[in-house]
Amino acid sequence: MSESNLKSMSDLVSLCKRRGFIFQSSEIYGGLGSCWDYAPYGIQLKNNVKESWWKAMTFREDVVGIDASIFMHPMVWKASGHVDGFSDPMVDCKSCKERYREDQIDTSKPCAKCGATDFTEPRDFNLMFNTQMGAVTDSSSTVYLRPETAQGIFVNFLNVQQTMRKKLPFGIAQIGKAFRNEITPGNFIFRTREFEQMEMQFFVKPGTQLDAMEKWKEVRWQWHIDNGLRAEKLRWEPHGPDSLAHYADAATDIEYEFPMGWGEMEGIHSRTDFDLKRHEEFSKKNLKYLDTEDGNKKYLPYVLETSVGCDRAVLALLCDAYRLENEGDKENERVVMKFHPKIAPIKVAVLPLVKKEKLDTPARKLFETIQKNYQAEYDVAGSIGKRYRRQDEIGTPLCVTFDFDTLDDNAVTVRDRDTMTQERVAIDQLDKYLRDKLGF
Repeated sequence: MSESNLKSMSDLVSLCKRRGFIFQSSEIYGGLGSCWDYAPYGIQLKNNVKESWWKAMTFREDVVGIDASIFMHPMVWKASGHVDGFSDPMVDCKSCKERYREDQIDTSKPCAKCGATDFTEPRDFNLMFNTQMGAVTDSSSTVYLRPETAQGIFVNFLNVQQTMRKKLPFGIAQIGKAFRNEITPGNFIFRTREFEQMEMQFFVKPGTQLDAMEKWKEVRWQWHIDNGLRAEKLRWEPHGPDSLAHYADAATDIEYEFPMGWGEMEGIHSRTDFDLKRHEEFSKKNLKYLDTEDGNKKYLPYVLETSVGCDRAVLALLCDAYRLENEGDKENERVVMKFHPKIAPIKVAVLPLVKKEKLDTPARKLFETIQKNYQAEYDVAGSIGKRYRRQDEIGTPLCVTFDFDTLDDNAVTVRDRDTMTQERVAIDQLDKYLRDKLGF
């Protein structure tokens, strides 16, 4: 059996629309640029990714979670540097008005859209969305849609540390929406203007940040592997001295090999004490940590950050799971999404062999029992072969077929997604069988 990986993003976009993973936002009105809606299977997949991350981060003694407000005091973004420095250099084609990031275009070459060679001078373009809060619309009412979730953690550092009685080192984790008015978004959900981040800020004693970074690098790499990504599709991309952010003393990214090339999926950055220092300066509040285990010294902790784009993690899992088997063979060609069982949006599908009440009633009863423990689906529309193919494209690991023999022997046929092998299993042994096969 021949097997090939995803060759182009357009194939994945097509599957996501066809099988209910991701839709174009506002599609009936022609869509809205680089905005996407997670459809039923897509949101289940995304929620599984978030649940996996949340467990990996907070089911441990040294990390707790928060959920900070999207709207924050505008001085937060002044202190963080986003108001004055969160911008990209932008140029426009004078002919067709197409907009480009200067660092992603050679202005000595023709415009990719219209072929003209006359561009504007580069100018800074702030990436934050702003709006007004309150009844009066003026400069004093300006607030921002947060461009990152990290600042909500930093401004709550002492609140969390004191209420949870945490000693260094400890971390604060958060999953939340962020918004950036990107000049050139694209590549499906790889770069969008509205996205979700899964970030953890790990507060440590100054001088220990690089040791913490090495430990978290190992943890974070393994999380992607545990979710089912193939190690050969992942790589480290360290930041050299010239590419470090101004607040960092070390940084590296985990990149995935997407169809359009290698792209950042997660950043692991040593942010020093930059953020807490800036918030202490602008808020005039004392944010220092009292180290009772080191002579009651007071200091601002250093921060080790792990930040993974949830949407990019979902995209990597979609790309990695996509397989085309027996290409060109009309009888045997199939697309199958080989998700890890814990990530798959549907774990088990129950399929009556045919749509007859004699099978439907007991099959639905079995489905309701399975559904108590697993994300499951009941599918009765179409031939059994077509239903298998549909479940393959959804990525369902196991299909349970309820047939006429089941009425006599109280056993069902369980089909494995990856091997397509079928095994007869007694219904009273089915729960154990499913747990063993799914691995949880």
